Amino acid sequence: MRALASVAALALIAGLPAHASAQDAAGGGSVVAPALDTPPTVAPGIVAGDPADAGAALAAASAEDAPVQRDPLEGFNRAMWGVNMALDKVIMKPVSSVYRAVAPRPVRRGLSRVLSNLTEPFSFINGLLQGKSKRAFNSLGRFVVNSTIGVAGLADPASRMGMRPTPEDFGQTLAKWGVKSSAYIVLPLLGPSTIRDGIGTGVAFFADPYRIGLRESGLSTWEQRGVNAFEVVSARSDLTEAGGDSFLASSLDPYAVARSAYLQRRQAAILDQDDAGAASTSAAAGASGPDDAAMQAAIAEIQDQSGQAGDPAAASGGSVPAPTPAEAAMPADPAADGSSAPAADPTAAPSPDA
Repeated sequence: MRALASVAALALIAGLPAHASAQDAAGGGSVVAPALDTPPTVAPGIVAGDPADAGAALAAASAEDAPVQRDPLEGFNRAMWGVNMALDKVIMKPVSSVYRAVAPRPVRRGLSRVLSNLTEPFSFINGLLQGKSKRAFNSLGRFVVNSTIGVAGLADPASRMGMRPTPEDFGQTLAKWGVKSSAYIVLPLLGPSTIRDGIGTGVAFFADPYRIGLRESGLSTWEQRGVNAFEVVSARSDLTEAGGDSFLASSLDPYAVARSAYLQRRQAAILDQDDAGAASTSAAAGASGPDDAAMQAAIAEIQDQSGQAGDPAAASGGSVPAPTPAEAAMPADPAADGSSAPAADPTAAPSPDA
């Protein structure tokens, strides 16, 4: 499953979705971390795909977010974060830089789409297990269309046909079944997760049709490892193109920012609030795929939160009140634009009222 490779790459970076677009989702500016003592929130303007499912999941998520955010394993997690970041610095980032240098951007994006397309069958299965038949058959339709018309997934005609990405994984399935997320944990090499999502990742390794096909393909062990390694390199390259490095470099506490971003995106995925966000951001990214949009949505969400914090009207959810008629009739302050009031003419006749 592509998620396994993404998790491995993101473990070494930020816990953010991989396969981001080549353009900086942050618009070239720095990204400010959200408040670290607040529970994860969903990006503004995103609409749930299924209100009934979203309502049930929201009730479960809201009950468990607070203990997860307390991060009871923070000492261990920060140590593992340091290990993963060190490995990224000496291995993953240099290797992905070479890949970016030798492979033209269209080639990289095409291969990234192929790997994303291979996740669709497992999304189909998890959609069925969650009782989300519409999302399940959307994933199946995307796989059929992109595997045929899209030439094994090199292109994404399914999105242009109105079949937007609806990714599902077994961690989301467990959440739908009522399994609590439990503690946030940073795993060595595998990175940001929760106990529930860690179990989901383990199940995916054995149950994902793509993983099964890879094991049964007749490739040697080392050839299979080569495929896995390429998945990680591709995910790391996509993350660089999306501005993931600057995302962390601009943060005072990269560990806390990565934790917050990971938990926010997982909550949004569980509530099926990823598809609308993907639709709005993939257009700006050149329709580069579900994970591209997810990465951009995460960065845009944190930017939005930081912008609201600096805008009292936005932070309160209200708007700036319109001036009253009396205020509108008042003359503007002549010094407001940096100019001064004209000096009085000493030769002028005094006013009768004076």
